[in-house]
Order: sequence, then C-alpha cells, then structure tokens
Amino acid sequence: MIASKLSMSTNNYKTSVTAVLGCTALVCALSSPKSHADEHPDSDHLNQLRVHGFLSQGYVKTNKNNFFGKSTGDGSFDFREIGLTASLRPLSKLQLSGQLLHRSAGEGSRGGIRIDFGFLDYNFINTPDTEFGMRLGRMKNPLGFYNDTRDVPFTRPSILLPQSIYFDRTRNLALASDGAQLYGESRADWGNITAQFGTVFPQVDDRDTEVAILHRRRPGDLETKLSYIGRIAYEQVDGRFRLAVSGAQVNAGYDPAIDDELASGSFKFTPLILSAQYNAEKWSITSEYALRMFRWKNFDHPLIDQKLTGESIYVQGIYRFFPNWEAVLRYDLLFTDRKDRDGQKFHMQTNRQLPAHSRFAKDLTFGLRWNATPAIMLSAEYHRINGTAWLSPLDNPDQSITGRNWNLFAFQASYRF
Repeated sequence: MIASKLSMSTNNYKTSVTAVLGCTALVCALSSPKSHADEHPDSDHLNQLRVHGFLSQGYVKTNKNNFFGKSTGDGSFDFREIGLTASLRPLSKLQLSGQLLHRSAGEGSRGGIRIDFGFLDYNFINTPDTEFGMRLGRMKNPLGFYNDTRDVPFTRPSILLPQSIYFDRTRNLALASDGAQLYGESRADWGNITAQFGTVFPQVDDRDTEVAILHRRRPGDLETKLSYIGRIAYEQVDGRFRLAVSGAQVNAGYDPAIDDELASGSFKFTPLILSAQYNAEKWSITSEYALRMFRWKNFDHPLIDQKLTGESIYVQGIYRFFPNWEAVLRYDLLFTDRKDRDGQKFHMQTNRQLPAHSRFAKDLTFGLRWNATPAIMLSAEYHRINGTAWLSPLDNPDQSITGRNWNLFAFQASYRF
C-alpha cells in the first residue's frame, strides 16, 4: 500500500508539472500588461492580449431517463456553459493560450470553475509551405473532427455532438490532457496535411470518468498514467474534402482503499477513429467510424476484469437553406461490445439486474440552428433514441428502471464576444 501511494504521488507530480505549465500560460495571458502594439504599430501583434468568451444556457426535456439533470417532468435548465479564453504572443514563435470554464450539466458537471486548457505553443518552423511546433501544458486532445472544438457551442454542429464518439459523460477525459504535443503541417496545391502526436497524462479525477471506468463510485483512487494520442488529417485547399485518422492509448491505474473489493488493477482504452467530410456551398456530409478497445486487468473482480471492443458510427448531413439558418439530420449508432450488440449476454452476466438496452444506443437527430447575429445563436433539436448506452449513471443511478425507447428535446441560446 505504501508503494502504491508513492506511485500515485509520482503520477500526481508528473501531471502537476504539465498542469502548472498550463496554468502559467493562462495566468500570463490574463495578467498581461497593456499591449505594446499601441506603442509599436509594426510589432505584428507581439505581446497583444486577445480575450474572447462565450456563454450559453440550455434546456433539456426527456419523456424517460435523465440527461443533464432531472430532465423528465418539467425538463432541466441545468445545462450552462460560460467560458473565457485568452491568448498572448510575447515572442514571434511563442504563444500562450488558455481557457477558464464554468459548466453545469447534471450530476457529472456541477459548476465551479476549471482550467479547460492552458498551454505554451512554440513554433519552430513557419513558412508558406511548412509548419512545425511543440505544445506543453494542458492541451486539447486531437480526436476526430470535433473533439478539439467541442468546448464552444458555436463550433459544434449541433447542441449535442454524436454521443457514440463524443461522450458528454466523459467530457473532461476526452477534451484535454496534460503533457507535450508535437504538431506539423505541410501545405501544397493538392491539399494540406496536418499531424499531431502527444505523450500525455489523461484527466481521470472526476466522478463521471470514475463511474465510466469502474462502473460505480469506489473508495479507492484512479491514477493517471502515461498515455499517447495522435491524429493525421488531409484537407483540400478549398476545404471541400477532409479525411482524418486519429487514435490514442489511454492508461490508468487503480489504487484501492483498505478493505476494497477491487485489487490494484489497470485500465487501457484504445480508440481508433476514421473521419470523412464533404463540403459544398449549401450542404455538408460527415461520417465517422470508431473502434473502441477496452481492457481491465488485475482488479480481481469477475464483472470488471475483461477485454472488449466497442463500435461507433454516425452519418450526418447539414443543409444551409438560408445564409443564417441551417438544419442537421444525423443517425448515430453505439455498441458497447461489438460481439454483444443486443446486450443480451451482458444482461445474463449481471443476473438480469442490468438491462440489455444499456449496452447500445441508436439515435436519430433532427435540429435547427439560427445565427441571429455573428454573436448570438439559437439552436433546437429533437432526438429519438433506442437504448441508453451513453446515459450518465450519475443522473440515472438505478439503470434497471431506465426506458429503452425515449425522446429528448434540447434548446440552447448562446452568445460570444
């Protein structure tokens, strides 16, 4: 146990170092003195502080099951996001960026202020054809098309992203990690290729992540461990066609408490995401497919120690029928275990205590978005869902009474500056 505690302290130290770098980036950006650009017009924006922000208020109503709070009955207004983003470029090759976020989204995200990301970005090479640099701190994870832009309502294609790939219940784990990241871009007439690779320590200290990995709240502690993440993408110069391949190996350990029913086990999550998008003047089609490999090992618990592969896919169409109006139509599929698509095997393994429909989700979504002004956006969407695989157990503690077929309506008003 002493050795385990020492190991946890070492891991915490490693994460703290990179987190401190991120905090430093954010604090330096927010506390920057008056821009030198006022005194030196030719400084090309050096040392110029840029601050942006956004706020949104949402409403969610479901006929069964809870999502982002107690959404059954009269619905839930417990869906709120307020963000403040700052960036500073003290040197031509160095930029500091960070974001503070207040987010309320049910039991898994109960407000407060957190550092969503904060990092130092040093650009070694930047020519018309080539770019290469390095980031240190808390950085957004390059996964799929939408993960590194999911934090701002205006950069999401809908109020809720496709939950089969971009889970809201494990948002903190997915959004950003502490560590180092290399990035590069090659630009040519036939298109641009970008690549990112990072060695990181994932965020595993929130309640939703604990429940997602260990199935319920546990007396011990999850430990972050060295992990890896990367993405390579191609985009035509005019942005018409985009392709990407991204993946990660997320590692975590468990430090059990005294008299814990779980032993000191390890968890490994390895997602592989294939992404494709076609953009025309008035419409876009996007599809992403993911294999999600899970392995729980040495927990000494028959329902936890296992190895399985999940599967996700969605197809999404967006039509911009007026300059400031657009509609989205999407079909989204999620299977927790591709060898048990209907969940019956899992249902029997749990002595029929947990429903089979908790292992899959099929979501048909239709939404509308109105960009009333460049700063104000109103969105509404309807989901017809079969299955509950992406529901948060914190909002639905008794999964045995969840409804298989259910409806979700969401509305969101957003403002940015």
